[in-house]
Amino acid sequence: MVIVLLIGFVVFVQARGIPNYTVPTLTPQTVASTPTRVELGEKLVLASCADCHLNRATNSLSGHQLLDLTPDFGQVYSANITQDPNYGIGKWSDAELVTLLRTGIGRDGRYRVIMPSFSQMSDEDVSSIVAFLHSDNAMVKPDPTPTPQQAPSFLLKALTNTVMKPTPLPTAAVVAPAPTDALAYGRYLVVGRYKCYDCHSADFKTNNALEPEKSKGYMGGGNRLLNTQQQEVVTRNITGDSETGIGDWTEEQFAKSVKYGLSPNSPLAYPMPKYSALTDEEVHALFIYLQSVPKIQNATPEDKPAIALR
Repeated sequence: MVIVLLIGFVVFVQARGIPNYTVPTLTPQTVASTPTRVELGEKLVLASCADCHLNRATNSLSGHQLLDLTPDFGQVYSANITQDPNYGIGKWSDAELVTLLRTGIGRDGRYRVIMPSFSQMSDEDVSSIVAFLHSDNAMVKPDPTPTPQQAPSFLLKALTNTVMKPTPLPTAAVVAPAPTDALAYGRYLVVGRYKCYDCHSADFKTNNALEPEKSKGYMGGGNRLLNTQQQEVVTRNITGDSETGIGDWTEEQFAKSVKYGLSPNSPLAYPMPKYSALTDEEVHALFIYLQSVPKIQNATPEDKPAIALR
């Protein structure tokens, strides 16, 4: 019976593939574009979207193959998110873009499983991203580059039919804490705006988007990615553990690491972004919050200078 059920599950997953969903209903809305929103949107897109969607050769958000995913996920491509009406998001409404950012479900019902769902991002931050995507910035100008056919592995298909699910739309307004409350604001930056926990917890497969602190190994590192040379990269423990984390770092050392990749013990490189646009306020809040996270003793290979670590 167990064997029969297992064979049935394999056949079902192979036939269904990545699931499609009914597109969640969101009240039609138009995001007002302001210079402040476009400026913030550009900052957020460069921090959270560009590494996956930006074609460095053309400086266009036309997408490419995600080479930093380990082979057990298959061949996955980021989408064209320029304003092209046929191959990009030129025909998407503001509500459809908000739904995608919040849930991971596109206007066609397809679940974008690898794309982070910004379910806990503030409404203002989400609106700022949408405003930027509709701006006249060169990165989002129409680019008729088609997205290749996705080739997910059986593992990724199985995960999306079991534990990896879209996140629901918020049922109330999402407002970021005031930056003056460094601890609360730092948590917001980690789980809402920049989603640091996604890479710095133990594994993408066990992350909890609705209750991030319940993710396995929350902020303790150990997640395995690849760099552009297909070499394994292990994410860093950034809890306050003084032996294996950043408990012995000063705020100045943390700032140099997160903004410029200048870690006290080894340089940081791809796939770790350089968040050079972070404000001093954001850096301070991040540092305060990370020092408050329950310490995890988890040694990662950052003491070996030859390895570039996220």
